[in-house]
Amino acid sequence: MLDATAAAESDRRDPDHDTSGEADTRPAAGVGTGQAESGGRGGDGRSGGRGTRLNGKVALERARASLPGLVLSAAAAAVAVVAARLLGGISPLLIAILLGAVVANLGTLPTVFEPGVTVASRRLLRIGVALLGLQLLLPNVLALGWGTLAVVAAVVGLGIAGSMALGKLLGIGWTQRLLIACSFSICGAAAAAAVDGVVNARKRELVTTIALVVVFGTVMIPALPAAAAALGLDSTQAGMWAGAAIHEVAQVVAAGGALDAGSSAAAVGGGALAIAVTVKLARVALLAPVVAWIGVASRRRTATPTQTRRPPLVPLFLVGFLACVALRATGVLGPGWLDAARLTQTALLTAAMFALGTGVRLSVLRGVGWRPFALAAASTIIVAATALTGVLLVG
Repeated sequence: MLDATAAAESDRRDPDHDTSGEADTRPAAGVGTGQAESGGRGGDGRSGGRGTRLNGKVALERARASLPGLVLSAAAAAVAVVAARLLGGISPLLIAILLGAVVANLGTLPTVFEPGVTVASRRLLRIGVALLGLQLLLPNVLALGWGTLAVVAAVVGLGIAGSMALGKLLGIGWTQRLLIACSFSICGAAAAAAVDGVVNARKRELVTTIALVVVFGTVMIPALPAAAAALGLDSTQAGMWAGAAIHEVAQVVAAGGALDAGSSAAAVGGGALAIAVTVKLARVALLAPVVAWIGVASRRRTATPTQTRRPPLVPLFLVGFLACVALRATGVLGPGWLDAARLTQTALLTAAMFALGTGVRLSVLRGVGWRPFALAAASTIIVAATALTGVLLVG
């Protein structure tokens, strides 16, 4: 499934290969460089605390440089959340990425915002992914039963394998098809960000993947309830199908709410939302082992002796995700804390979606071509068909 040779060749050939993971550890352009050089030149003979003060000054300058972009991302997130509440049934993440795309295509984003937007698109996104672990209550997932858990595993496994194989036939690069395969099979943008953390995909590939998740996942919100009603599925079956087939957690919530409202047909009754979310979180639970395995495989197969930076074995945010899962399992967090964490996670992911949306330029998407769109459509069909087959067998 992981065609490592193709990945290495693709990265070498592509001059746009994103090395922004490395940039996170360096000062922003023009920030802190002068101080570091002057600190190395002159000494006033005083003490060994100079280096610490210098590092603190560099960190402060980087924080100041990032502030405008972070404020812009936060303001956009607030607008998206309010708009989502007013419109109803629409994810703030979708609104945020569309808002970012509008800003990007109406004109050039001033350079003063770029450092903060970069921080939002990477670090805030990964913190939001880590907090997703607090939504995962393992006893509820295990209570689904082995049959349902087998369906979830089949959806993730066959979805990734099938998408990777089709993507290779379509001639799509290794990182792009891996991002699409994992995001469509596990949990949308969060999975794309997690995989990007261990394979260092190009920014254009990540943005394209998230845009495709938004497009196809949004189509599934009304389409799946209508299909469930046409097939005569009961509430439990419809909820299971929604949770096993739809890409984003927020999209699953929207579809589950539509099922519970009985908006598609009388055959679909109440209770579908809770089942859909639980099944979806069972897919989320597979994010950690899948990403860890990809990280190990990528590290082993794509690194060369001349490389100075290898993909992390287990990224820090994935450790945070597992820590949040463990913390939720202890039961020490009450409903108030969990609600606050959920709001924080939504705010962080919404701000990150706006930041990523600023990279969605129509000229770039036109240059992507039809192949990623074809793979996204095929991945949606593979995941939905596998999920429906499993639901009918277990059902």
